[in-house]
Amino acid sequence: MILLVDDDEAIRASLSLLLKQGGYFVQTAAHPDEALAKLAQKEPQLVISDMNFSIETSGEEGLAFLKEVKQRYPQLPVILITAWGSVPLAVEGMKLGAADFINKPWQNEHLLQSVKTVLTLARQKKEDEPTGLSRAALNKKYDFDAIVGEDRGFLHVLETVGKVSATDASILIMGESGTGKEMIAEAVHLNSHRYNKAFVKVNLGGISASLFESEMFGHKRGAFTDAKNDRVGRFELANGGTIFLDEIGDLDANSQVKLLRVLQDRTYEVLGDSKTRTVDVRVICATNRNLEEMVAKGQFREDLYYRINLITVKLPALRERPGDIPLLVNYFIRNLREIYQRPELEASREALRWLRDQPLPGNIRELKNVVERAVLLSPHQELQLEDFKALMRSATQPPAAQQPQIKELPLMPLEEMEKAMIMRAMVLHKENMSKVAQSLGLSRGALYRRLEKYNIPYEATH
Repeated sequence: MILLVDDDEAIRASLSLLLKQGGYFVQTAAHPDEALAKLAQKEPQLVISDMNFSIETSGEEGLAFLKEVKQRYPQLPVILITAWGSVPLAVEGMKLGAADFINKPWQNEHLLQSVKTVLTLARQKKEDEPTGLSRAALNKKYDFDAIVGEDRGFLHVLETVGKVSATDASILIMGESGTGKEMIAEAVHLNSHRYNKAFVKVNLGGISASLFESEMFGHKRGAFTDAKNDRVGRFELANGGTIFLDEIGDLDANSQVKLLRVLQDRTYEVLGDSKTRTVDVRVICATNRNLEEMVAKGQFREDLYYRINLITVKLPALRERPGDIPLLVNYFIRNLREIYQRPELEASREALRWLRDQPLPGNIRELKNVVERAVLLSPHQELQLEDFKALMRSATQPPAAQQPQIKELPLMPLEEMEKAMIMRAMVLHKENMSKVAQSLGLSRGALYRRLEKYNIPYEATH
């Protein structure tokens, strides 16, 4: 049962009809006092409450009601409904424990989606009990094939990811660089009901403020000087699926406002087109920055912060789960065996033990890079401790100190190294010859001559 609290009879009627059509039983109240009396008779599963019950109180009465509800019924979820101009008031409500807030005029599908998400999360919270977690048990319930790890704390993170994937809750993934935030976002998408729709990745740190609207919402031909063709925006590409907004902490103030509007109302306008469009999308954000600190300093909008983190997932640094390092090394090596046609490749136990104790400030990304470089530079089928030590020294020492270490690198014929680098570049760039040549600092002609020299198969495309 849902208790709907609003002093406007027309809103109570329209919202009641919408919720009943969505399959919910609804009770209504015109005033907080009436709502509290009904709550005392029977506790509902959810309260949906307006913020403003009179002009004189300017929303304070709504906040007072919320405080009273959370004090008496701390586990009862509350969704606030507010006009756009009262969003700061709704943010105060989120701080007091509200589960979500919806703007007037609301978009019906978005409101029903919010109700379903909040009810699902509330049910999961009640059912949450300590479980005998195992990776095998998680793998039976969820698709985590691309994620490596068996650390107990990390398994708790994966369990949370699996549970919230079934909802449409906005998720904020936090963690140091290289901890696998993008892979977690993909896992959320794969385990959601949107798994067969688009998963669109956007690196917000790589989009300039002047191009933000064009990139995110699209533009029509002639919308500005360089708009020679229509462009489809990222939100339109993600419609029906999931949009992953990486590096959201790098977004400038003006772009934050523009992003907030589409996240609030699920509506946007294409540049050069006055038609308002709606979008149905699951939003996942990620950052390695401290957004709470940025909010306190006025560098990140508080209302946007509360909009994007209905659920927060904090990924542990690799040094916090050292037992997973050998698992990751072996996983990377298994993938590299096929790429470099070296089926006997493996890492020695001594090397695995040593890597387990390294700080690896770049986390999984750094570890993967070290393993790939070791495979490229080592002539051994079994990678030895020294293969990794030399690489770690060269990565951590200043340039002047690196020169004496060059002699300590494992010996490998220059031609074999060049062949290995070319093959690696072809894999990374999916045999796009222009990109392969550019990444190696070669002309396309020089690249083709080396491909023929080393008998490397290719298709002369791109």
